[in-house]
Amino acid sequence: MPVKTIAWEKDSLVILDQTLLPTEERYVVLETVEDVHRAIERLEVRGAPAIGVAAALGLYIAVRYGAYPTYDSLKNALRQAGDYLASSRPTAVNLTWALERMTAVAEGMPGAEPEAVKRALLDEALEIMTRDRESCRAIGRHGQALLADGSAVLTHCNAGGLATVDYGTALGVIYAAVEAGKKIRVYADETRPLLQGSRLTAWELQKSGVPVTLICDDMAAAVMGRGLVDCVITGADRIAANGDTANKIGTYGLAVLAREHGLPFYVAAPLSSFDFGLPSGDGIPIEERDPDEVRRFRGVQTAPPGVAVFNPAFDVTPHRYITALVTERGVIRPPFGDKLKELSGR
Repeated sequence: MPVKTIAWEKDSLVILDQTLLPTEERYVVLETVEDVHRAIERLEVRGAPAIGVAAALGLYIAVRYGAYPTYDSLKNALRQAGDYLASSRPTAVNLTWALERMTAVAEGMPGAEPEAVKRALLDEALEIMTRDRESCRAIGRHGQALLADGSAVLTHCNAGGLATVDYGTALGVIYAAVEAGKKIRVYADETRPLLQGSRLTAWELQKSGVPVTLICDDMAAAVMGRGLVDCVITGADRIAANGDTANKIGTYGLAVLAREHGLPFYVAAPLSSFDFGLPSGDGIPIEERDPDEVRRFRGVQTAPPGVAVFNPAFDVTPHRYITALVTERGVIRPPFGDKLKELSGR
Protein backbone atom coordinates (compact mmCIF):
# COMPACT_ATOMS: atom_id res chain seq x y z
CA MET A 1 0.00 0.00 0.00
CA PRO A 2 1.30 3.47 -0.85
CA VAL A 3 -0.37 4.80 2.32
CA LYS A 4 -1.06 3.43 5.79
CA THR A 5 -4.65 2.77 6.80
CA ILE A 6 -4.45 2.32 10.55
CA ALA A 7 -1.52 2.59 12.94
CA TRP A 8 -0.57 2.78 16.60
CA GLU A 9 1.86 5.68 16.93
CA LYS A 10 3.10 7.41 20.08
CA ASP A 11 0.45 5.67 22.18
CA SER A 12 -2.31 6.87 19.84
CA LEU A 13 -4.64 5.27 17.31
CA VAL A 14 -4.19 6.96 13.94
CA ILE A 15 -6.46 6.29 10.96
CA LEU A 16 -6.78 7.55 7.41
CA ASP A 17 -10.25 9.15 7.24
CA GLN A 18 -11.74 7.27 4.31
CA THR A 19 -14.83 9.46 4.08
CA LEU A 20 -12.62 12.16 2.54
CA LEU A 21 -11.04 10.02 -0.18
CA PRO A 22 -10.20 10.33 -3.01
CA THR A 23 -9.90 14.11 -2.88
CA GLU A 24 -8.18 14.49 0.49
CA GLU A 25 -5.74 12.34 2.47
CA ARG A 26 -6.19 13.25 6.13
CA TYR A 27 -5.06 11.29 9.15
CA VAL A 28 -6.96 11.66 12.39
CA VAL A 29 -6.07 10.63 15.93
CA LEU A 30 -8.74 8.74 17.87
CA GLU A 31 -8.24 9.59 21.53
CA THR A 32 -11.38 8.19 23.21
CA VAL A 33 -13.60 5.16 22.90
CA GLU A 34 -16.31 7.52 21.60
CA ASP A 35 -13.94 8.61 18.84
CA VAL A 36 -13.38 4.99 17.82
CA HIS A 37 -17.10 4.17 17.88
CA ARG A 38 -17.88 7.19 15.71
CA ALA A 39 -15.07 6.41 13.27
CA ILE A 40 -16.37 2.86 12.76
CA GLU A 41 -20.02 3.91 12.52
CA ARG A 42 -19.31 6.76 10.08
CA LEU A 43 -17.00 4.60 7.93
CA GLU A 44 -13.95 6.74 8.63
CA VAL A 45 -12.34 3.35 9.20
CA ARG A 46 -14.02 0.49 7.35
CA GLY A 47 -13.48 -3.02 6.07
CA ALA A 48 -13.97 -5.99 8.38
CA PRO A 49 -10.30 -6.60 9.31
CA ALA A 50 -9.56 -2.89 9.88
CA ILE A 51 -12.69 -2.55 12.01
CA GLY A 52 -11.48 -5.44 14.16
CA VAL A 53 -8.10 -3.82 14.72
CA ALA A 54 -9.68 -0.45 15.50
CA ALA A 55 -12.10 -2.04 17.97
CA ALA A 56 -9.31 -3.90 19.77
CA LEU A 57 -7.28 -0.73 20.19
CA GLY A 58 -10.46 1.17 21.04
CA LEU A 59 -11.13 -1.19 23.94
CA TYR A 60 -7.67 -0.53 25.31
CA ILE A 61 -8.16 3.22 24.85
CA ALA A 62 -11.43 2.96 26.81
CA VAL A 63 -9.61 1.87 29.99
CA ARG A 64 -5.99 3.00 29.64
CA TYR A 65 -6.32 6.19 31.73
CA GLY A 66 -8.98 4.93 34.14
CA ALA A 67 -8.12 4.59 37.82
CA TYR A 68 -9.51 1.17 38.73
CA PRO A 69 -9.04 0.13 42.35
CA THR A 70 -9.66 -3.56 41.66
CA TYR A 71 -9.48 -6.14 38.92
CA ASP A 72 -13.27 -6.52 38.95
CA SER A 73 -13.85 -2.80 38.47
CA LEU A 74 -11.59 -2.85 35.41
CA LYS A 75 -13.34 -5.94 34.02
CA ASN A 76 -16.74 -4.25 34.40
CA ALA A 77 -15.46 -1.17 32.55
CA LEU A 78 -14.16 -3.42 29.76
CA ARG A 79 -17.51 -5.16 29.43
CA GLN A 80 -19.36 -1.86 29.11
CA ALA A 81 -16.87 -0.49 26.58
CA GLY A 82 -17.00 -3.73 24.61
CA ASP A 83 -20.79 -3.64 24.38
CA TYR A 84 -20.61 -0.03 23.26
CA LEU A 85 -18.05 -0.70 20.52
CA ALA A 86 -19.94 -3.80 19.35
CA SER A 87 -22.98 -1.60 18.66
CA SER A 88 -21.13 0.49 16.07
CA ARG A 89 -21.70 -1.95 13.17
CA PRO A 90 -23.50 -5.30 13.33
CA THR A 91 -22.49 -7.28 10.23
CA ALA A 92 -18.67 -7.50 10.24
CA VAL A 93 -17.82 -10.41 12.54
CA ASN A 94 -14.20 -9.24 12.95
CA LEU A 95 -15.52 -6.55 15.27
CA THR A 96 -16.90 -8.98 17.84
CA TRP A 97 -14.06 -11.45 17.21
CA ALA A 98 -11.49 -8.82 18.19
CA LEU A 99 -13.48 -7.68 21.23
CA GLU A 100 -13.87 -11.26 22.41
CA ARG A 101 -10.12 -11.84 22.08
CA MET A 102 -9.44 -8.74 24.14
CA THR A 103 -11.96 -9.69 26.80
CA ALA A 104 -10.50 -13.20 27.02
CA VAL A 105 -7.11 -11.68 27.88
CA ALA A 106 -8.58 -9.84 30.85
CA GLU A 107 -10.60 -12.84 31.98
CA GLY A 108 -7.45 -14.94 31.87
CA MET A 109 -5.82 -12.73 34.51
CA PRO A 110 -8.22 -13.00 37.49
CA GLY A 111 -7.15 -10.88 40.42
CA ALA A 112 -4.27 -9.25 38.53
CA GLU A 113 -3.26 -5.66 39.09
CA PRO A 114 -5.28 -3.40 36.75
CA GLU A 115 -2.15 -1.86 35.24
CA ALA A 116 -0.84 -5.31 34.35
CA VAL A 117 -4.14 -6.11 32.64
CA LYS A 118 -3.94 -2.87 30.68
CA ARG A 119 -0.46 -3.73 29.41
CA ALA A 120 -1.66 -7.16 28.36
CA LEU A 121 -4.62 -5.63 26.52
CA LEU A 122 -2.35 -3.35 24.50
CA ASP A 123 -0.08 -6.27 23.65
CA GLU A 124 -3.08 -8.28 22.45
CA ALA A 125 -4.41 -5.42 20.32
CA LEU A 126 -1.03 -4.98 18.67
CA GLU A 127 -0.87 -8.74 18.10
CA ILE A 128 -4.23 -8.56 16.32
CA MET A 129 -2.77 -5.83 14.12
CA THR A 130 0.29 -7.95 13.35
CA ARG A 131 -1.85 -10.98 12.64
CA ASP A 132 -3.85 -8.98 10.09
CA ARG A 133 -0.69 -8.07 8.20
CA GLU A 134 0.49 -11.68 8.17
CA SER A 135 -2.93 -13.10 7.26
CA CYS A 136 -3.41 -10.76 4.32
CA ARG A 137 -0.03 -11.61 2.86
CA ALA A 138 -0.73 -15.32 3.25
CA ILE A 139 -4.12 -14.86 1.54
CA GLY A 140 -2.31 -13.09 -1.28
CA ARG A 141 0.25 -15.88 -1.68
CA HIS A 142 -2.40 -18.59 -1.82
CA GLY A 143 -4.82 -16.65 -3.99
CA GLN A 144 -2.42 -15.41 -6.62
CA ALA A 145 -2.06 -18.98 -7.90
CA LEU A 146 -5.68 -18.69 -9.10
CA LEU A 147 -4.75 -15.85 -11.48
CA ALA A 148 -3.00 -16.52 -14.75
CA ASP A 149 -0.62 -14.00 -16.26
CA GLY A 150 -2.70 -11.49 -18.22
CA SER A 151 -5.88 -12.04 -16.17
CA ALA A 152 -8.56 -9.39 -15.83
CA VAL A 153 -10.36 -9.34 -12.48
CA LEU A 154 -13.67 -7.76 -11.49
CA THR A 155 -13.98 -6.65 -7.88
CA HIS A 156 -16.66 -4.94 -5.80
CA CYS A 157 -16.46 -2.44 -2.94
CA ASN A 158 -13.01 -2.25 -1.35
CA ALA A 159 -11.17 -5.24 0.06
CA GLY A 160 -7.69 -3.78 -0.23
CA GLY A 161 -5.19 -2.14 2.04
CA LEU A 162 -7.83 0.42 2.97
CA ALA A 163 -10.00 -2.34 4.43
CA THR A 164 -7.17 -3.92 6.41
CA VAL A 165 -4.05 -2.68 8.13
CA ASP A 166 -2.04 -2.24 4.95
CA TYR A 167 -2.36 -4.94 2.23
CA GLY A 168 -5.82 -6.30 1.65
CA THR A 169 -7.69 -9.53 1.06
CA ALA A 170 -9.24 -9.52 -2.43
CA LEU A 171 -6.81 -6.86 -3.60
CA GLY A 172 -4.07 -8.64 -1.67
CA VAL A 173 -4.50 -11.52 -4.14
CA ILE A 174 -4.01 -9.05 -6.98
CA TYR A 175 -1.00 -7.38 -5.35
CA ALA A 176 0.62 -10.78 -4.77
CA ALA A 177 0.04 -11.78 -8.39
CA VAL A 178 1.66 -8.55 -9.57
CA GLU A 179 4.58 -9.11 -7.19
CA ALA A 180 4.95 -12.59 -8.73
CA GLY A 181 5.51 -10.93 -12.11
CA LYS A 182 2.04 -11.39 -13.55
CA LYS A 183 0.29 -8.70 -15.56
CA ILE A 184 -3.13 -8.18 -13.99
CA ARG A 185 -5.89 -5.76 -14.92
CA VAL A 186 -8.79 -4.84 -12.66
CA TYR A 187 -12.34 -3.69 -13.31
CA ALA A 188 -13.74 -1.98 -10.21
CA ASP A 189 -17.47 -1.56 -9.63
CA GLU A 190 -18.25 1.90 -8.29
CA THR A 191 -20.34 0.29 -5.50
CA ARG A 192 -23.42 2.40 -4.81
CA PRO A 193 -24.56 4.12 -2.69
CA LEU A 194 -21.30 5.19 -0.97
CA LEU A 195 -19.00 4.53 -3.95
CA GLN A 196 -16.31 2.57 -2.12
CA GLY A 197 -15.23 1.12 -5.46
CA SER A 198 -14.73 4.45 -7.20
CA ARG A 199 -13.58 6.46 -4.19
CA LEU A 200 -11.37 3.82 -2.59
CA THR A 201 -10.54 0.81 -4.78
CA ALA A 202 -9.84 2.79 -7.96
CA TRP A 203 -7.80 5.29 -5.91
CA GLU A 204 -5.82 2.55 -4.13
CA LEU A 205 -5.06 0.55 -7.27
CA GLN A 206 -4.09 3.65 -9.22
CA LYS A 207 -1.67 4.73 -6.50
CA SER A 208 -0.26 1.20 -6.40
CA GLY A 209 0.37 1.18 -10.14
CA VAL A 210 -2.12 -1.61 -10.94
CA PRO A 211 -4.11 -0.97 -14.15
CA VAL A 212 -7.71 -0.32 -13.17
CA THR A 213 -10.88 0.51 -15.10
CA LEU A 214 -13.83 1.94 -13.18
CA ILE A 215 -17.35 0.86 -14.15
CA CYS A 216 -20.83 1.59 -12.81
CA ASP A 217 -22.44 -1.28 -10.94
CA ASP A 218 -25.00 -1.85 -13.70
CA MET A 219 -22.23 -2.38 -16.27
CA ALA A 220 -20.94 -5.61 -14.72
CA ALA A 221 -23.13 -7.91 -16.84
CA ALA A 222 -22.05 -6.18 -20.05
CA VAL A 223 -18.39 -6.42 -19.05
CA MET A 224 -18.78 -10.15 -18.41
CA GLY A 225 -20.80 -10.67 -21.57
CA ARG A 226 -18.09 -9.04 -23.68
CA GLY A 227 -15.46 -11.36 -22.21
CA LEU A 228 -13.52 -8.52 -20.62
CA VAL A 229 -12.94 -10.27 -17.27
CA ASP A 230 -11.74 -13.73 -16.32
CA CYS A 231 -13.00 -13.94 -12.74
CA VAL A 232 -14.55 -12.05 -9.84
CA ILE A 233 -12.80 -11.63 -6.49
CA THR A 234 -14.42 -9.97 -3.47
CA GLY A 235 -13.79 -9.74 0.24
CA ALA A 236 -16.21 -10.72 3.01
CA ASP A 237 -17.58 -9.24 6.20
CA ARG A 238 -18.89 -12.53 7.61
CA ILE A 239 -18.81 -16.12 6.36
CA ALA A 240 -21.13 -18.72 7.87
CA ALA A 241 -20.16 -22.32 8.63
CA ASN A 242 -21.58 -23.54 5.30
CA GLY A 243 -19.74 -20.91 3.22
CA ASP A 244 -22.61 -18.43 2.78
CA THR A 245 -20.94 -15.03 2.63
CA ALA A 246 -22.05 -11.54 3.59
CA ASN A 247 -20.34 -8.76 1.71
CA LYS A 248 -21.16 -5.28 0.42
CA ILE A 249 -24.59 -4.94 -1.16
CA GLY A 250 -24.42 -5.96 -4.82
CA THR A 251 -22.04 -8.88 -4.28
CA TYR A 252 -24.84 -11.47 -4.54
CA GLY A 253 -25.85 -10.13 -7.93
CA LEU A 254 -22.28 -10.38 -9.18
CA ALA A 255 -22.09 -14.01 -8.07
CA VAL A 256 -25.25 -14.84 -10.01
CA LEU A 257 -23.91 -13.04 -13.07
CA ALA A 258 -20.60 -14.84 -12.81
CA ARG A 259 -22.38 -18.21 -12.74
CA GLU A 260 -24.42 -17.26 -15.83
CA HIS A 261 -21.25 -16.29 -17.70
CA GLY A 262 -19.18 -19.28 -16.58
CA LEU A 263 -16.72 -17.19 -14.56
CA PRO A 264 -15.11 -18.22 -11.26
CA PHE A 265 -16.30 -16.28 -8.22
CA TYR A 266 -13.72 -16.13 -5.44
CA VAL A 267 -14.04 -14.80 -1.89
CA ALA A 268 -10.85 -13.80 -0.06
CA ALA A 269 -11.03 -13.41 3.71
CA PRO A 270 -9.09 -14.20 6.89
CA LEU A 271 -10.32 -16.79 9.37
CA SER A 272 -11.34 -13.94 11.67
CA SER A 273 -14.15 -13.22 9.18
CA PHE A 274 -15.64 -16.71 9.59
CA ASP A 275 -18.52 -17.16 12.01
CA PHE A 276 -18.47 -20.89 12.64
CA GLY A 277 -21.29 -20.52 15.14
CA LEU A 278 -23.74 -19.64 12.36
CA PRO A 279 -24.84 -22.69 10.33
CA SER A 280 -25.89 -20.58 7.34
CA GLY A 281 -26.12 -17.04 6.04
CA ASP A 282 -29.75 -16.83 7.14
CA GLY A 283 -28.54 -15.83 10.61
CA ILE A 284 -26.18 -13.07 9.52
CA PRO A 285 -27.43 -9.68 10.76
CA ILE A 286 -27.65 -7.19 7.90
CA GLU A 287 -26.99 -3.57 8.75
CA GLU A 288 -29.46 -1.05 7.34
CA ARG A 289 -28.10 2.45 7.03
CA ASP A 290 -29.41 6.01 6.83
CA PRO A 291 -31.84 6.49 3.90
CA ASP A 292 -30.11 9.77 3.06
CA GLU A 293 -27.08 7.79 1.90
CA VAL A 294 -29.28 6.92 -1.09
CA ARG A 295 -31.24 10.18 -1.34
CA ARG A 296 -28.15 12.37 -1.17
CA PHE A 297 -24.43 12.22 -1.86
CA ARG A 298 -22.02 14.64 -0.19
CA GLY A 299 -24.71 17.24 0.28
CA VAL A 300 -26.24 16.93 -3.19
CA GLN A 301 -29.89 15.82 -3.40
CA THR A 302 -30.16 12.91 -5.85
CA ALA A 303 -33.72 11.74 -5.12
CA PRO A 304 -37.04 13.33 -4.11
CA PRO A 305 -36.93 14.45 -0.46
CA GLY A 306 -38.64 11.97 1.82
CA VAL A 307 -38.97 9.20 -0.78
CA ALA A 308 -38.98 5.74 0.85
CA VAL A 309 -35.58 4.04 0.74
CA PHE A 310 -34.37 0.49 1.34
CA ASN A 311 -30.69 0.69 2.20
CA PRO A 312 -29.12 -2.57 3.41
CA ALA A 313 -25.34 -2.24 3.56
CA PHE A 314 -24.73 -5.92 2.79
CA ASP A 315 -26.23 -8.94 1.09
CA VAL A 316 -25.56 -12.67 1.48
CA THR A 317 -24.18 -14.77 -1.37
CA PRO A 318 -25.24 -18.44 -1.05
CA HIS A 319 -22.28 -20.80 -0.97
CA ARG A 320 -23.43 -22.58 -4.14
CA TYR A 321 -22.31 -19.56 -6.18
CA ILE A 322 -18.80 -19.44 -4.69
CA THR A 323 -16.03 -21.18 -6.61
CA ALA A 324 -13.48 -21.02 -3.79
CA LEU A 325 -12.72 -19.34 -0.47
CA VAL A 326 -9.20 -18.00 -0.13
CA THR A 327 -7.88 -17.89 3.44
CA GLU A 328 -4.49 -17.56 5.10
CA ARG A 329 -4.47 -21.36 5.39
CA GLY A 330 -5.09 -21.98 1.73
CA VAL A 331 -7.77 -22.20 -0.96
CA ILE A 332 -10.94 -24.05 0.01
CA ARG A 333 -13.22 -25.45 -2.69
CA PRO A 334 -16.73 -26.89 -2.43
CA PRO A 335 -18.22 -28.72 -0.71
CA PHE A 336 -17.37 -26.26 2.04
CA GLY A 337 -19.18 -27.76 5.04
CA ASP A 338 -16.77 -30.48 6.23
CA LYS A 339 -13.71 -28.51 5.18
CA LEU A 340 -14.79 -25.46 7.15
CA LYS A 341 -15.71 -27.64 10.11
CA GLU A 342 -12.19 -29.06 10.06
CA LEU A 343 -10.74 -25.57 9.73
CA SER A 344 -12.70 -24.35 12.74
CA GLY A 345 -11.53 -27.24 14.88
CA ARG A 346 -15.14 -28.20 15.65
